Amino acid sequence: MDLVYLLPAFMFLALAALLFSGFPVAWVLGGVGIGFGFIGMYYDVFEFIYFFNVISRIWGTAAENLILVAVPMFIFMGTMLERSGVANDLLHCLQVLLRRTPGGLALSVTIMGTIMAATTGIIGASVVMMTLLALPVMMERGYHVPLATGTIAASGTLGILIPPSIMLVIMADLLSISVGTLFLAAIFPGLLLAGLYLVYIYARTYFNPGLAPPLPDSMGPESRYELWIMVGRSFIPPILLIVFVLGSIFAGWATPTEAAGVGALGALLLAVMNRKLNYRVLKDVLIRSALTIGMIFGIFLGATCFSYVYRVLGGDDVVHNLIMNIGLGDWGLLFLMMGMVFVLGFFFDWIEITLIVLPLFSPIMRAMDFGTHIPYSMDIVPWITILLAVNLQTSFLTPPFGFALFYMKGVAPPQVKMQQIYRGIIPFVTLQLIGLGFVIGFPQLALWLPHSLLD
Repeated sequence: MDLVYLLPAFMFLALAALLFSGFPVAWVLGGVGIGFGFIGMYYDVFEFIYFFNVISRIWGTAAENLILVAVPMFIFMGTMLERSGVANDLLHCLQVLLRRTPGGLALSVTIMGTIMAATTGIIGASVVMMTLLALPVMMERGYHVPLATGTIAASGTLGILIPPSIMLVIMADLLSISVGTLFLAAIFPGLLLAGLYLVYIYARTYFNPGLAPPLPDSMGPESRYELWIMVGRSFIPPILLIVFVLGSIFAGWATPTEAAGVGALGALLLAVMNRKLNYRVLKDVLIRSALTIGMIFGIFLGATCFSYVYRVLGGDDVVHNLIMNIGLGDWGLLFLMMGMVFVLGFFFDWIEITLIVLPLFSPIMRAMDFGTHIPYSMDIVPWITILLAVNLQTSFLTPPFGFALFYMKGVAPPQVKMQQIYRGIIPFVTLQLIGLGFVIGFPQLALWLPHSLLD
């Protein structure tokens, strides 16, 4: 076989090897793209002038894209909520409300993770924040360490699926579909995962109370009036912020970009209400937001360069022909795609998988036909996209490169061992795969809301 036809395969091999080198992902993606562009020039399948097309693609896909403006504002919103004390007050409120329930503290962490997921999609910040807030308290109460760490890690990753999700914004842009449609399609699958976590935690601690000793009855306000005041101050504000952000999108009052601006303003107002907004906090939030935004868009630029060179070298045709000629049928192709994404999640972060793999899957997804299994005669692309998003949840938890696990280990007490963290996430990865199976078997979970509200 002519070596030229193997260049796309060599590109992926080089990318896989260099991603383990420790160099920043953005530099690896861009460097591999440029390097193989020059190799393509040597074999007369790439011309130097093609590199100028990379600049126009970067401008059109990232710099000029109004939808992606929502990403920095959602990041700012999440970072400000973390620094304003909203999460701390919310966790304390939930602990008080669930103190008599088996596994009440673990259930509180899961509910807080679900609520915070609907206000921010920054997984690193969520996992670190909940580890600092909840893990010392859970260990002080005698919680089983793997249960505590698994609960925090799994709950902290819900923000990648439950809208407003940064990942869904990027997926919608890559596939040229509505962000609002993906947000609506992700609500029930996201709540399904949270519900599976809650049922598992409750059942396990109900039958084995020693795993999660109850909180003292004396914890919290002494009167019902003080309890309602606490709920009004700690629980209602983040719920209202969710309603304003998501409600304005679903009602058609605002685009996702405009709603992200509403969320950023709402986070500032909550910081003012909590008397936490000052120059030092604002400066810290802006710096941390800028670093996160720079990382995401740096990867975006590197992936644009990589994918363009990959396409010019014929990589799209190679992958498409290979998959379509396997003869698996649409269901076989779907499970092959899910298996590939699950395995890639052991080694890569969601953003690399999304930016590199999703454009390759796009033409295959649009050519699939599942007949009467898809209700409402709807486009199947949002359904498959949500399946990929649910699948990508596992990429944060699966070793050896489960980023949520490293975030947790970095701030956990010294006595918490990495082996305990690995043991703790096994049941939750299983629950994520069960949730994925539900959404595959019942597409209505993803498609009913878009059908009901948008059609």
